[in-house]
Parts: sequence; C-alpha cells; structure tokens
Amino acid sequence: MTREMEAEPIRHGGDLGEACRLFPSAPEPWIDLSTGINPIPYPWPAPEASAFTRLPAPADLASLEHAAAHAYGARPDHVVAAPGTQALIDLIPRLRPPGRVAVVGPTYAEHAASWARAGHAVSDAADLAAEADVVVVVNPNNPDGRVVPTRDLAAAAVRLAGRGGWLVVDEAFADLEPVESLCGAPPPGCLVLRSFGKTYGLAGLRLGFAVAAEPLIGGVRRGIGPWAVSGPAIAIGRRALADVSWRREAAAARRLDAARLDGLLAAAGGRIVGGTALFRTADFSDGPGLFGRLGRAGIFVRRFEAAPARLRFGLPSDEAAWSRLEAALGDR
Repeated sequence: MTREMEAEPIRHGGDLGEACRLFPSAPEPWIDLSTGINPIPYPWPAPEASAFTRLPAPADLASLEHAAAHAYGARPDHVVAAPGTQALIDLIPRLRPPGRVAVVGPTYAEHAASWARAGHAVSDAADLAAEADVVVVVNPNNPDGRVVPTRDLAAAAVRLAGRGGWLVVDEAFADLEPVESLCGAPPPGCLVLRSFGKTYGLAGLRLGFAVAAEPLIGGVRRGIGPWAVSGPAIAIGRRALADVSWRREAAAARRLDAARLDGLLAAAGGRIVGGTALFRTADFSDGPGLFGRLGRAGIFVRRFEAAPARLRFGLPSDEAAWSRLEAALGDR
C-alpha cells in the first residue's frame, strides 16, 4: 500500500514534555526509557575554546571522517559526516527524482515520511525483494532487532543498482552488535547510515555518517554542504570514535544490561519480541495499561499506536533507576 505524506508529526521517544502532559502527577525525576540511547555516555573531554570560536577547517572534518572510517572499517573517501543521521534521512530522498520507494518494516517511521515529503511513492515491504527504485532497510531493525544477513543486502544492492536503483541501509544500532556491516565495501548504489549519538550516549551532539562509494557519496557530500558539523562535535566525535577499548567495553556492558532487562520484562508477563543492546521490545496482554502504570510511576517508555500491546524499553542508567523500574513492573 502506497503511503500518503505524513499529515501529523511523528511521535518519537525522548519527549519528556509529552510525558509530563500525560502524567502530570508522576513523581520526579523522570526515568526516560523511551529512547534507544546508551544511558552511560562516553566521558567526553571539554573541547578547546577554538572549537566554538572558529569555523571548522576542512582538515578538521577530514580527521573526523578518517576516525569514523577506521571505526566502521570503511575507506575515508567513502565517509561523509552530518549533523545527525536524521539530517541524512531527510537529505537522501532529495538526491534522486521521484520514484517508487519500499521501506522494509515496520521500522523507524521517519524513513517513509522523508521519502514521501520528497515526492516519492512510498510503500511498506516485508523484505528486500520489493519491486521498487529504492529499498530502505534498518539493520538491526528498530523496534524488533531483526537482522538481515549482509549477503542478502549485497545481493539486493546489486539487483537494484542494475536498474539504477539504491539500497539504503540504516545501521544506527549496529555499533554495539555482533553484526556484519556493508561499510567496508559498499556495493554500487548502496548507502549506509551510522549513528554516533546512540552508541556514545551523546545524542545532543548531533553527529552521524553516511558511507557509500562514488558517485553516490559525492552527491551526499554536495547535498550536505559546508560546515554542516560543528567544531565541538568534530572534536568530541574524533576522540570517541578512536577509543576502541571504550566501545568494546560498552558493548559487553550493554548486552548484560539488555539481558537483565529481558528478565524483568518476562517476569512482568512480557513476551520478548527482540531489540538490540540499547533497547528491548516486548508485547504485553495489556500494553496500554502497563504504559499508563509506568507513566504514573514516573517511567516513560515507547508505545506504538499500530501495535498497542507492544512497548519498547531503553536501559536504566543506574541502580536506583533499575529498582524503580522493577517495582513499577511488579506493581500489579
């Protein structure tokens, strides 16, 4: 079914203003589990004052993209930095004439909305075999954590490129997962997106990357324009991306947290649907009721209008938050 352009703004996690409106009597501080952002952020260093007072030089941006290339196993000339992955999701549909776009879902709703706003005919797809000019897949998927094997993605990219099409692979949650990536050798017509803020717990920094071979990556670079990434984002991102040990330790720690969360959700009657190291998704016999009970306890989670039984939980940041969540889940 082809989608019309989104008439209403898409609801996202992280909106504590909505939480306060829905549950004005909830105790504070709020525990925001509505996002899939690492709750233990990278210990970022304070940038030098010059990062704020001068425009980033081309060499600064190149050093950031080199660090990202090393972290993702890509070639530096295949990487473009952007002010967040969302900026790329909005830009990419404007880089080709309107056509047919299939989004493998259900998944992150901004992909379909952005292609529709740019005049493309957007449809939902069950898999990569959809007949379209562009196929979009989130890998691992949000919210169920589904992973598509790299060989299947590569085959789809080759098939699409053969008729001038594209494969867009959103790997926003791949950094902490034991999954393969197409970043190392992106096939023609394949564009990979990587998120920085989710992995490093610094979503407010607004930093993301596109990875593709020429000529596609050249179009992205021209479309994003000069000085798209701030000096502070370059300085912090460059250092964090080079910290291999931190990323390895974070992946191990968040996987343990995810397993712990699965245990709490199962004990509360949830059927675990899946997720990643940064969020878990479960179906409950009374999803709306549990959403409300958690909200009244000052715990905000992600709900889905199309699947009322389903709730997505981010990871608590400390033992106090874990204890509050366990108590609220058990309060039946």
